Order: sequence, then structure tokens, then C-alpha cells
Amino acid sequence: MKTSKLGVMLAGSLLLGMTGTATGQARVDLEAIDREMAGPRAQVLVLGTFHLSEHADEFPRESLEPLLQRLQAFAPDVITVEGISGMQCDLVMRYPGVYSVESWKRFCFDTGPARAATGLDVPAATARMHRMLREWPRAPTPAQRRELASVFLAAGEPESALVQWLRLEEAERHPGDGLDQSLVDLLQQQAEKVSESEMIAVPLAVRLGLERIHPIDDHTGDDGYLADLQAYGAAIQAAWDTRAEAREAVREAGLVALRGGDILEAYRQANHPEVLQVMVESDFGAALSDPSPERYGQFYVGGWETRNLRMVANVREAFRDRPGARVLSIVGAMHKPWFDTMLGQMQGVDIVEVGDVLR
Repeated sequence: MKTSKLGVMLAGSLLLGMTGTATGQARVDLEAIDREMAGPRAQVLVLGTFHLSEHADEFPRESLEPLLQRLQAFAPDVITVEGISGMQCDLVMRYPGVYSVESWKRFCFDTGPARAATGLDVPAATARMHRMLREWPRAPTPAQRRELASVFLAAGEPESALVQWLRLEEAERHPGDGLDQSLVDLLQQQAEKVSESEMIAVPLAVRLGLERIHPIDDHTGDDGYLADLQAYGAAIQAAWDTRAEAREAVREAGLVALRGGDILEAYRQANHPEVLQVMVESDFGAALSDPSPERYGQFYVGGWETRNLRMVANVREAFRDRPGARVLSIVGAMHKPWFDTMLGQMQGVDIVEVGDVLR
């Protein structure tokens, strides 16, 4: 069938008219989509944290108890942490021409001992992990917990392995069912590690009866090529130095509280919007003012934003099959503004105020 010249002109005019009208209107209101959603809404609490490994000798372990009690009362069904999954580490190691493999090794758990004990490489262990969790009984035996712990270690998820280990009665924490003595020693060492994953997420998961913790970090988007790393580092540091005084001033109250053992106050400070505003402006705002012709500051911020986008996607995936879940995402405090903003835009998701939980 042929179309007349007049018909084409009329269709073109109509399309142009519609396009002109659309560009003059407000953007699509995505918040309208879930107004009549059936079922409960997810409640997401993003806890901005200190990287406790950087303050290992500055506070007693028992000072975390008030924070753990408040988070336990929130009762999350899902807990995520700022860690790299074994699956992503395995992917990166297969592409040494794309990623800086040597620098990645500090983020990635060494699965070699677990592979030797179980015979499972990361892909096989990851598949086994998902299958076991799908079929997991309501009352698992100690042997099943030991096996799942060994599989988590082989899959590169040591925090979840530690959850299974600590959910065992003391007498059942011994080699067997995939765990040899070297892995038992590793788990015992892991339990003494100073980090927010081992000191907050793991004990909380054990108290709440959860089976795993979800690692959601992602560095694939901020591992980019630079011809002159030294010049890049110098430019970013110079930009940070211009606002160092403001940054240090707002950090001080939280650090004083942390070192004094008042963990609740330390975390209230770390998550306070006014504190975070100064922190992000003195870091990323400062970087964007970098005058270098290479636009190093924009390169840096682009990597940071890509990382946050991918991390938030991983958080969302962690509760995709749990509509109405209560989610605790423990992440470095500087990520919190991006997490709150992006997760808060998702359908059926409400952001829980940290101040309300820690009050």
C-alpha cells in the first residue's frame, strides 16, 4: 500500500507537534507507579559506617553492643555489606588486560584453601551456594551448616561462612563436611577481624537467625585507564586540600565519640545530613573544581558515581525476591547520600531514617 505525500506530511507534522509538546512538559512521574501497589513496601535502612579497620585500636569491641541492639530492633530480613563478591573477583581475574588485577587482590578473598578442601572453584561453589540456599531446611543439621560454610568460603563469601559457623553450637565447630582444619582456623581468625562486616553485620545476622550476608560492592566502574597516575593523584589531593579544614571539623565529633566508646553518638554523627553534606562537598565537590586540562576531577567523580549505581543495583537485587523486606545496608558513610537518593526512587521502597533508629 502506498502512502500519499499529503499523508506523510500530516504524520510528520503530528509527530513534531507531539515531540514539541513532550519536551515542554515535566518528566514522567515514576513515583506514581507504586501508589496502588499490592502488598507491603520494603523498608531500607542505609547505615553509613566508619571503616572500623582504620580505627582498630581506638574503641573496645563491647562498645558496639548498643548499636547492635538498635539494629536488632529494626529486625532486617536482608543485610548487605560493602564487600566484593567472589563471583565479581573471579570475573575480574579473568580479564587482566581490562582490570588492574594486582590492586583488586586487596579487595578479594583468597578462595584457594577452600577450593583445595572442597574441590569447588568459584563458579561451581557459587552455583552450589544458590542451590543449597534454595533448598535450605527450616532446621538444618550441624553437618549441613558446616558444608554450607565451606561452600561460602569456596564461593568467596567469608562473611556468610562466618554466619553459618557462629550459628553452630560450640561443640559443633570442628572440621568435617567440607571444612578442613585450615578452614576452621581461617573462620576463627575471621571472627576476630576488626571490620564493620565482622563486628556488626555478622553478629546481627546470627542474632536474627539469617543465613547469609550479601556483599554488594563493585569496583568495575571505577577501575579506569590513566596515562599518568601520579599526576592524577596529585590533582585530586590538591583539590581535597582546598577544603580539608571544613572536612576535618565536621568529622571530629564523630571520631571523639568513637574513641570514647559512645558508638551510638559516633554513628549519629556519621549519618547526620549536615555532616554528610560537608563531607561530600569537600571530597567530590572539591574534585569537580580541579582545573587540570585532563579533567581529572570529573574522571574521579564519574568513577564514584558508576560505583554507587552498581552497588545500589546489587542492593536492590538482594531483596528483589523478598517483597516488603526490611533491609539493612551497611556501607561507608560517604556512600549514604547516593544510596538514600537512588534506593528512595525505586518502586515499593521506603528509606528509613537512621536518626529514628539510633535515637
